[in-house]
Amino acid sequence: MDFIDTYWHVDCVRKMSLSAFTDHYQKWCARRKYNFSKSKAEEIYGKAKELIPVLPKDSFTKRIIQQAIDQLNAASQTVEQLRALMNETASKLPEYPVVMAMKGVDPGVNDSGDYSQKSVHASKHGSPVLRKTLFQIMDVLIKTKPDDTVYLFMDKKRSEGKPYYVYMTAGANKFLRIYYGRVKEYLSSLPKSK
Repeated sequence: MDFIDTYWHVDCVRKMSLSAFTDHYQKWCARRKYNFSKSKAEEIYGKAKELIPVLPKDSFTKRIIQQAIDQLNAASQTVEQLRALMNETASKLPEYPVVMAMKGVDPGVNDSGDYSQKSVHASKHGSPVLRKTLFQIMDVLIKTKPDDTVYLFMDKKRSEGKPYYVYMTAGANKFLRIYYGRVKEYLSSLPKSK
């Protein structure tokens, strides 16, 4: 959103020379405390040169873009507040530290961009919310490639040529077996309440 707020129209980029844009973008990154990448600047500039603007670069268009940015930022803040509240609620469960220590449960930031998820038709048996959550965890594991039992198992299935749904489901099943085993072991180690 920060980028769009500054470079709100394609002409904000493509009307400059490549060197002028690169210099401007580098200063922008420094002010905003973003990592500057010359190759990213060149990529942005190249894409901008290929585009044909459909809206004029005027105050009305800028106002529309800025209103959209404000709405997206407000939605993002609401999501983060809800995420914090959900985390606070979940943290009261006794098994919380065990579950959060499992790879993929807490994805953090990932900007590798070298994986794109395929669309699949999953089985309709069981909880759709649980199924979606498990596939999101498997997706995080594929993106982050940790040295983790579930990822290594899933990657082995993938390297054997298994279809996407097959290796994702196999990974989810293995994850659940480990999850339940660790939670059961942890809960049984807690002092019994009288």
